[in-house]
Amino acid sequence: MHLPVLDFAAPDAPEAFCRSLHQTGFAVLRKHPLPQSLVEGIYAEWRAFFDTPAKHAYAFDPATGDGYFSTAVSETAKGEKQRDLKEFFHIFPWGRFPGEVSGQAHDYYAQASALATTLLGWVQTHTPAEVLSRFSMPLPQMLEHSDHTLLRVLHYPPLAGDEAPQAVRAAAHTDINLLTLLPAATEPGLQILAKDGSWIDVPCDFGLLIVNIGDMLQEASGAYYPSTVHRVLNPEGADRAKSRISLPLFLHPLREVVLSERYTVGSYFDERMRELRSQDA
Repeated sequence: MHLPVLDFAAPDAPEAFCRSLHQTGFAVLRKHPLPQSLVEGIYAEWRAFFDTPAKHAYAFDPATGDGYFSTAVSETAKGEKQRDLKEFFHIFPWGRFPGEVSGQAHDYYAQASALATTLLGWVQTHTPAEVLSRFSMPLPQMLEHSDHTLLRVLHYPPLAGDEAPQAVRAAAHTDINLLTLLPAATEPGLQILAKDGSWIDVPCDFGLLIVNIGDMLQEASGAYYPSTVHRVLNPEGADRAKSRISLPLFLHPLREVVLSERYTVGSYFDERMRELRSQDA
């Protein structure tokens, strides 16, 4: 499996982007319109925020899903026993937001959401007709009026050496949502599972934008666009003392949007949440 780095402004970018998504479930863009200075500012101030006890004042609300998730309640990937070695904060337009940081993350949410609409338009235009016929509506319209799209600020703390056996920063998983936008993190470690069973490093040069298919688009497209398994490895050697910050934007349509004959967005999401809760029980 090869992940080419595509120039967002190139004349053939939309077609090449969709071809990469179809073949690998991932695409990597350079020279995209999201300001790198904005990303770097968010990384810096949120790294500082996670290093303070102030984060605990925003403990997540189980009913709404916004707020701070500590390492003690971090995610457990489907089929895994150990929680991921990470903490994170869920940002929604309507949700709680720390007073200790600036509004840069809200600015990024708006700009990345607008870019996501453009990218979904590319997919809509360059998807074969027989796959398009599966969609209940054009892909960009699936996001209209939705306030469920989630910006997650992720912090992977330095490794202390007392981590549980087999615990990793992010165990192998797929994303539940429609599409995920992820600017390159502060440290490497992201890998995707190739069709031959090998693990491939995702290009991580600062300034790149990684885009990957989520389970909802896989369902809606009849698997033409695959939701590829990915993970974040633990660092080794001196890098174990380094933290890692990343900033995925998970695109979630309105719950009533029809994905397939089997699922709406709401029924699909609820089923996945029940599966994850049952394995945590």
